[in-house]
Amino acid sequence: MTEPPGDRELWLRAANGDRDAFGELFERHAEAVWNHAYRLTGSWATAEDLASNTFLTAWRKCGEMVLVSESALPWLYTVAGNLARTESRRLLRFRRAVDRLPDPGVVRDHADGVAEQVDGDRRVREVLAAVDRLPKGERQAVQLCLLGELSFSDAASALGIAESSVRARIFRARAKLRAVLPEGASR
Repeated sequence: MTEPPGDRELWLRAANGDRDAFGELFERHAEAVWNHAYRLTGSWATAEDLASNTFLTAWRKCGEMVLVSESALPWLYTVAGNLARTESRRLLRFRRAVDRLPDPGVVRDHADGVAEQVDGDRRVREVLAAVDRLPKGERQAVQLCLLGELSFSDAASALGIAESSVRARIFRARAKLRAVLPEGASR
């Protein structure tokens, strides 16, 4: 039985217009990219949008890009991270605009089921906020390795640093996160 083609080969085929090859890349990595986007944003809907836009960007750029590692995941994670930061800035501008609106007065009560979802989202946002307060290098390592589940080697390749530097950044970041997160929030 022949071994399935690697990401690099699929990428090259997609760059030459092979839609099936790109579809295979999508099937291979869509869930991982969505999970990464969710971990970055704490929102199911936003993660859906970011995952879709990540692959749209990949399709548009596959002819211009050459993968430097065998896996497309580090590049896809980088694109998703950039899109997440753009979305975060957009939401911040939107929240500031909403805050300037007058208070609507009475607010409707929501169902108990929504409260559980909100509590879970709050815990995810606490963790993400703590990660956002880390120094840039540690934050990037955490986003790629702990949140994005990349290997230290792939993260080092994506960041352009030594694998030992990634490990050191993760070690320091974990210590800082344990110190600031409430019990159970980082699980």
